[in-house]
Amino acid sequence: MRERPAPADPAASGWRLRSVRARLLAIALLPMVAVLPVVLGFALFWWLTQFDALLVSKAHDDLIIARQYLRRIMERGDEQIAALGQSVAFAEAGRSGGLEALLEARRTALGLDFLYLTASDGTILAASPAGAKPSGRARRGVVGAALGGRRETGIDVFDAQEMASLSAQMALRARLDLVPTPAAAETDRTVETRGLVVHSASPAPLPNGRVGALVGGSLLNGNLGFVDTLNDLIYAHADLPGGSQGTATLFLDDVRVATNVRLFGDRRALGTRVSREVRDAVLGQGRTWLDSAFVVNDRYISAYEPIADSAGHRVGMLYVGFLERPFRLARWAMVAAVLAAFAVATLVTVPILLGLARAVFHPLERMNRTIAAVDAGDLGARTGTVPSQDEIGLVARRFDELLDRLQARDAELRAFARELDARVEERTRQLAETRQQLVMSEKLASIGEITAGVAHEINNPIAVIQGNLEVAREALGPAADEVRVEFDLIDQQVHRVNMIVTRLLQFARPDEYAGYVETVVPADVAADCLVLVRHLLERADVTIERSDTASRTVEVSRTELQQVVINLMVNAIHAMPEGGPLRLRTRDEDRSGHAGVAVEVSDTGVGIPADRLRKIFDPFFTTRSHGGTGLGLSISYTLIARYGGTITVESEPGRGSTFTVWLPTLRTE
Repeated sequence: MRERPAPADPAASGWRLRSVRARLLAIALLPMVAVLPVVLGFALFWWLTQFDALLVSKAHDDLIIARQYLRRIMERGDEQIAALGQSVAFAEAGRSGGLEALLEARRTALGLDFLYLTASDGTILAASPAGAKPSGRARRGVVGAALGGRRETGIDVFDAQEMASLSAQMALRARLDLVPTPAAAETDRTVETRGLVVHSASPAPLPNGRVGALVGGSLLNGNLGFVDTLNDLIYAHADLPGGSQGTATLFLDDVRVATNVRLFGDRRALGTRVSREVRDAVLGQGRTWLDSAFVVNDRYISAYEPIADSAGHRVGMLYVGFLERPFRLARWAMVAAVLAAFAVATLVTVPILLGLARAVFHPLERMNRTIAAVDAGDLGARTGTVPSQDEIGLVARRFDELLDRLQARDAELRAFARELDARVEERTRQLAETRQQLVMSEKLASIGEITAGVAHEINNPIAVIQGNLEVAREALGPAADEVRVEFDLIDQQVHRVNMIVTRLLQFARPDEYAGYVETVVPADVAADCLVLVRHLLERADVTIERSDTASRTVEVSRTELQQVVINLMVNAIHAMPEGGPLRLRTRDEDRSGHAGVAVEVSDTGVGIPADRLRKIFDPFFTTRSHGGTGLGLSISYTLIARYGGTITVESEPGRGSTFTVWLPTLRTE
């Protein structure tokens, strides 16, 4: 009598039930309490990163506008002074002696701080304000450029003495008391007396027919109109959050000389200084600063770039930026809103997920009890009706039907066993075929050994024939000339036998004939091969079509690759007895994920029949009616395979054949 299986351990069964329940609960809750928080964290991190990048990008765009505006002011001053110097009014004033009045009127109209006309020897011919006598240092490179016939504008730094020589008011306006500023570099200075000046000069005709220079300048220190216009241009219609404000500043060295940044109340932060880290980056290293930075008394999203004078030295900075705090508050408000929404969604979703999980594991527990009863020997045990109408309920009903169909399933198992026997038989047949192929491989190996032995044995009589032939020549002396043709014929045939023996040895023991591996350019090898077969090409009336597009190199024996290509070219020439084009191409080609180079030899000859294509690489198989040993392609295939390459052929009878030699750029074992 068959023994019944022992009843399942209730404790173990209970553990399995708890395990299933725990796993289903984990499946229901893990997406909400584990996966989604991680995804949300990554999404928030990405969003915050993009948010910061957008702020920096806006500051960069604002800096571009500020730079263009400053450049436009410089260009406008340059154009105005050049136009004045070339005007009819200037020429008439020079003839009539009214240059002083004209320069005063034009300086006032153009909003310049000084305007003067100088000769090439430094003589001041006219100036406004009256009495201006620029010192030697005030005559910068732009003046020299104008005297040389080229107008030029730059931003130069004038010290107090230079400005006083041009305009006393200008020197007074430039003076700024330095304000102690948090985070700025330490300094002993308490006042800034230098001025940042837009300095323009243009060639101007003099009454004596020579060329002088018309020079003008505008002080940027305290030029609030410039920074206010720049601020309105950038931020008047900008979509900044409430509480944020845009600012613009011109720096002389690290001192704010024109700004709309407020120190407190309505007082502008003139005389305050930039932070040390910005100074070191922009003035010290010449970099553009695009980041958050401390500005006077708060942090701003800032953009700084260096200002260079006419000599190319960094003398100041151009700044635009907007208050960071409103953006920081808006960013964290968005994060808080997203987290609150996720918390609400979790509180609403978790009870629903728990209910769905319970609807799944309750039927599974009933099915588990049924399985335990069947294992105990109660074959009439059934799960019974499950109220669920979903896939779980369907599984429960199908499970009960399964217990009634055990016999039918047994028949199916028997049928499967018969099918398995048939598959085993088929597999046995395949193994037999494989064994037969192995036997064939062993036979080929034996043929190789026999071939090597035969080749070595033939070498001995060849050596005897060659030696005795030389003895006969020496013994006959001059009489040997009468049989020279016969001796030459014997030499040729002995050489032919020697070549056949060499090929036999190369086929039997290819490793002994391996060449020196080097880095080879396939196109160069192809060119060398053309020289070696030139006599055959000329005799057979064959024309060459070259195409070398390969850019890679391969690591092979140059001699062996040359041997393979020459063999393919000679076969192609023999396939075209009436002549024709022979195409020789090299190109880069990837195969099976490996980079390589392909050398293609194509002819337009007789082609190869389809039933012979699969045999052409077999030893001793040849399509020639005479003169072939059948070893050329076999040896070529062995040589290329040794370097991890392949030789493939495509042929159509009457249309020609194409042989492709492919070699990897890196040798594969």
